[in-house]
Amino acid sequence: MNKTATHKSTDALASRRNRQLKHIMGRLVHSFAMFRNPKSITGLCIMLFFALIAIFAPIIAPYDPLQKDYTALLQPPSGKHWLGTTHMGEDVFSQIVWGTRGVLVVGLTVGVLATCVSVLIGVTAGYVGGWKGDSLSALSNVFLVIPQLPLLIIVASQFDNPSILLIAAVLAVTGWAWGARVLRAQTLSLKNRDFVQASKANGEPIWRIICVEMLPNLMSIIASSFVGTVNAAILNLTTLAFVGVIPITNLNWGTVLYWAQQNGAFPNYWWWYIPAGLCIAVLGMALSLINFGIDEYVNPRLRSAGELARAMRKKGFNPRSSVAKVGSLSKA
Repeated sequence: MNKTATHKSTDALASRRNRQLKHIMGRLVHSFAMFRNPKSITGLCIMLFFALIAIFAPIIAPYDPLQKDYTALLQPPSGKHWLGTTHMGEDVFSQIVWGTRGVLVVGLTVGVLATCVSVLIGVTAGYVGGWKGDSLSALSNVFLVIPQLPLLIIVASQFDNPSILLIAAVLAVTGWAWGARVLRAQTLSLKNRDFVQASKANGEPIWRIICVEMLPNLMSIIASSFVGTVNAAILNLTTLAFVGVIPITNLNWGTVLYWAQQNGAFPNYWWWYIPAGLCIAVLGMALSLINFGIDEYVNPRLRSAGELARAMRKKGFNPRSSVAKVGSLSKA
């Protein structure tokens, strides 16, 4: 009898764990549905393209980015040099390819670090409340007003050749506060929902309430914060490299523009600065498309408008036509 009861309790515990696992997986799948719309898919495809370039840079780049060819100075694009050469005969295409790695490493590192800190501080501040939550909120306000440029100048002046990971760490330290404030506000609203109160009444531990019940419902906000942080980090990196704050040995698209500006490439030697500028613009557009896709998923009005537009396109109507809009409204 005891063995039978033990087996039944073990089976019940295993069944409960399986149900909890399925519940968590279902929440995660539902959370990542924000990446299924055309805008997010387009942005992710562009990001994947740049990621493949960064990973396979040694194979894609035909030359070393700093290899000099004094017989081909400031040459326009040709079969030998696809994007021309610099004033020192360096291959611009190879510099763009290798610079992609530096840009993505900094952007993704800053995004991961800043998002982890913002989730930890923001969700904790919103859930615990009281003086603890107010203290964490005040900490976010302090970091929110720390200027990035002077701090990076100070840090860079302390090292002969600061690594790109150190620069990423400084950008992450000054870039997490805004996401933490947004997550705190969402957590304050979410912790009073019925399913959270039911978990509290059942005596669930705090870590489980936050990780299982609340975080899946915050995934869209977290993803949007991550994408925005990556975009800001890339723009800050290229801007700081262009103005000469970051050492020129840290090759990225900003340093390509810096050397072009320092050696009078504007406007005659267009092949030196236009490709780097286009890469920055295209990558920024990809991140913006991902963010627009997340906004369309989160905002019910944008989501319904997007679904209506796609349905009208399938039926052969132009969603921007006033006649089509009137017809759709009359059917509604």
